[in-house]
Parts: sequence; structure tokens; C-alpha cells
Amino acid sequence: MTTAIADELRRRLAGDEASANVDLAHETEAAVLVPLFLVGEELHAVFTKRREDMRRHPGEISFPGGRRDHEREPLQTTALREAEEEVGLTPASVELVGTLAPVRTFVTGYVIYPHVGLIPRPDTDWVVSENEVAQVMELPLKALVAGFDKRPVTRRGMTWSTDSYVVGDHFIWGATARILGDLLERIGPLGSA
Repeated sequence: MTTAIADELRRRLAGDEASANVDLAHETEAAVLVPLFLVGEELHAVFTKRREDMRRHPGEISFPGGRRDHEREPLQTTALREAEEEVGLTPASVELVGTLAPVRTFVTGYVIYPHVGLIPRPDTDWVVSENEVAQVMELPLKALVAGFDKRPVTRRGMTWSTDSYVVGDHFIWGATARILGDLLERIGPLGSA
């Protein structure tokens, strides 16, 4: 792990006070890990594609994460625990470098707290939770930046235009696109190097 990139990410992701000031209505708290790794000088992010038979968000692309187990569990612990459960990423292999603004899901009633971590470049296959994860994707941030656009999405008979990212046949939208947009805005040129 290069110290320079970790330090620069910490500087750009420092001090998101929004996480401490979220008013919860009847929402469920959740956390995700935004795992980043370097290939040469280029940052890549790790995403999961949820299984099509999942009750919530079937077939959607997301960052590894899930619900907080209990109200005293630190949200970064939630993110790290869920990443280990979903893709086999051990907490000890993650260098947390910052947080992003919390994101609400409109239909399912979650408030998601994103935690950004640097990981070593994977040298083995991911150990996926077959109950939840259909596929793990390692996508270059540069390709994600190039794949950004507002696109129509149709769900439950309604169509609207939303921020989205397309890389190959991977379509990222919704809360994951909002988290990704915040990340790319904050890290600026680090995402397009």
C-alpha cells in the first residue's frame, strides 16, 4: 500500500461531520465499505452484484455492506463485518482512509454510511457469500468517470432520469451511484489518473 495515496485520500475524505448529524425517522442504519486498490497508479473499486432472488435490491450493483447488527455497533465495524461476510475481505487487510456523506434509500428506508478503505490488490479469487452475492467486480475509477451520465431507469412502472455509471454491461445507479459520485467528486484527479 503506498503511503502517499493513503495520505492523499485521508486528506480529501477527512472530517465528514454529516455522519454524526443524521436524523433518523423510521429508517434502518446500514454501512458499506468502498474498497479501493491500486493497479499501477490507477485506483479501482470493488463492487458486488446482488443475487436476482434477493428480496431487496435484487440484481443491483452495490458496495459490500449491510444493516447494523445493534445500535451500539460502530458503523465502521458494520462495514468491515459485512465486507468480510460478502466477499471474504478480512478487516485486518483494510486501511480505512475516510468516510463519505450518508445516503438514504427512498423505497427501502435505509440510511447508508459509506466507509472508504484501501486494500491490497487482490491476488486470489474473492470468497463470496453465495446466499447474497452473484458476482464481484473490480472496476477502474477512470472507467467509471467516463461511464457517467443521467439515464432513464424504470422500476415498478415508473420511469425517471438518474445519475448512473456504465462500465461494460455493469449498470450502477441509485444509492451506489450517489455514494460513487460523492467519492469521485471528493478525490478529483485521483479518480481519473
